[in-house]
Amino acid sequence: MPVLLALIGFIIVVALFFIGIYNRLVNLRNGVKNAFSQIDVQLTRRYDLIPNLVEAVKGYMKHERETLDAVITARNAAVAGLKVAGANPSDPEAIRQLAGAEAALQGSLGKMFALAEAYPDLKANQNMMQFQEELSSTENKVAFARQAFNDAVMTYNNGRENFPNNILAGMFNFNPAEHLEIEAPEKREVPKVSFT
Repeated sequence: MPVLLALIGFIIVVALFFIGIYNRLVNLRNGVKNAFSQIDVQLTRRYDLIPNLVEAVKGYMKHERETLDAVITARNAAVAGLKVAGANPSDPEAIRQLAGAEAALQGSLGKMFALAEAYPDLKANQNMMQFQEELSSTENKVAFARQAFNDAVMTYNNGRENFPNNILAGMFNFNPAEHLEIEAPEKREVPKVSFT
């Protein structure tokens, strides 16, 4: 009888141990989802600013229609990518697609701002300055939210890869999450240095 009670007690302790691991993995995965929702809020704010910015620019840059269309197309692709990634923030492919769409959007916005430099009236326009300031502020908030998301992803991935968590993670499909890295195209360019 004491052996049976000891065996039952051991089984209960092991079951509670694995339940604790499972619950920790669920909490970590939910932390990733929560951190992504903060990115979602900031990116949605930025996506909402872009059409207004394009409208403010449109009157001045009539000959730059192709650039303005590229900004709107890139914005729409980023919005679609955000929806897909928001449905499952721990899906690595969705996060990679969002990162690619964001990089394309940043590139087209950069091109638009570079072209805007050629229009002195546009640079001095109060609406344009206000939109640029709001966009810059939002970019900072996106960067902070992205860092919090990447921290949550690292904590989740570490939690699911540690032993014995990795056993339950594999059994219950706790797949690895992907960091959100949005590289600006200009950061990849090699700076040119001349000593002449």
